[in-house]
Amino acid sequence: MNSVIEDDLKYIANTYKRNGVAIIGGSGAVARDINNKKYVDMSSGIGVNSLGYCEEKWVRAVRKQAELLNHTSNLFYTIPQVELAKTLCLRTGYQKAFFSNSGAEANECAIKTARKYSFDKYGEGRNVVITLVNSFHGRTVTTLSATGQDVFHNYFFPFTEGFEYVKSGDVEGIKSVVSKGGVCAIMLEFIQGEGGVIPQEKAFIAEVAKICEENDILFIADEVQTGVGRTGKFLASEHFKVKPDITTLAKGLGGGLPIGATLFNEKTADVLTYSTHGTTFGGNPIVCQGANTVLEEIDEMLLMEVKAKGNYIKKQLEDSPYIESISGLGLMLGVKFKGEISAGEVVSRCIGKGALFLTAKEKLRMLPPLNITIDEIDEAIGILLSVLDDINKEK
Repeated sequence: MNSVIEDDLKYIANTYKRNGVAIIGGSGAVARDINNKKYVDMSSGIGVNSLGYCEEKWVRAVRKQAELLNHTSNLFYTIPQVELAKTLCLRTGYQKAFFSNSGAEANECAIKTARKYSFDKYGEGRNVVITLVNSFHGRTVTTLSATGQDVFHNYFFPFTEGFEYVKSGDVEGIKSVVSKGGVCAIMLEFIQGEGGVIPQEKAFIAEVAKICEENDILFIADEVQTGVGRTGKFLASEHFKVKPDITTLAKGLGGGLPIGATLFNEKTADVLTYSTHGTTFGGNPIVCQGANTVLEEIDEMLLMEVKAKGNYIKKQLEDSPYIESISGLGLMLGVKFKGEISAGEVVSRCIGKGALFLTAKEKLRMLPPLNITIDEIDEAIGILLSVLDDINKEK
């Protein structure tokens, strides 16, 4: 264990605040470390392992594809990529998809599409993208620029121009920016994940959609964290009864393999043309085959279970004297503690007792596998409640 940590510090760029656990395997919602200690994982690789660790059907599909075709360039057609695009479009009502390798890349693609849409139709000078304060859209220079948090706007100057930030719920603020001219898109998360698991108000989303439609501004939904069943609907936009012009996906889509997807409606489907965008690894056949398996497993029954399990977790926690509030939808939940209880300390102590959670700002965050069992939930929540009891006794 110590040698792993020492070699990590010696040979890997120190950009992560890692926990003192070296995970070597797992099954379902249970991870196993180098000492064979087991942990109920309520984080699923930050929402990536949508079917948990090494789900059998997913493993078989990925292994079979790896034996058949590991990679070919996007100068050729591949069956897994075409099947994935077709399934996503038929399931969501979008017209076309572009595949990349991450959520940041999917968002970059969306931003490029919005700017080209306006350039093609209106010419130069209409390139501003409105995003929300407290948002998070990625770590490339452009998606950091799109992120509405000052803490990320440092070191890497000059940042990409063309972004304006408005507070969530501030319809008049959005209208004010739009009235100046030059806006090509409004980009937002239906639930601000990294910002603290904060859902948007339905009335606000309805107003955003209306503003976009009336001004021929593209509505971009960043569903990198909320998409692919995480909230109990396949897309979180379904909760808000809107249909953005562009939706981005990543995280849980690949079931553990790196993928991003940008989905286009009728208005945006043909904006990107030959040579205006591309990728070497995006749409890799192994990754796409993993994603195809994820989509097969996320049916309406599983989505109903996601909602039920989210409500079950809330019920288990709502009577705790140490919890102030629980936010989120489905299996994307944020827990705010009362008083001086630190989410970071709670997460650290839970690791020691065998449960893995995340933080998001001042909150504890849960993004467990969508197929986590009730027994696994009970074990993890039991550990969380025992840690809160321990902290309270020490005061």
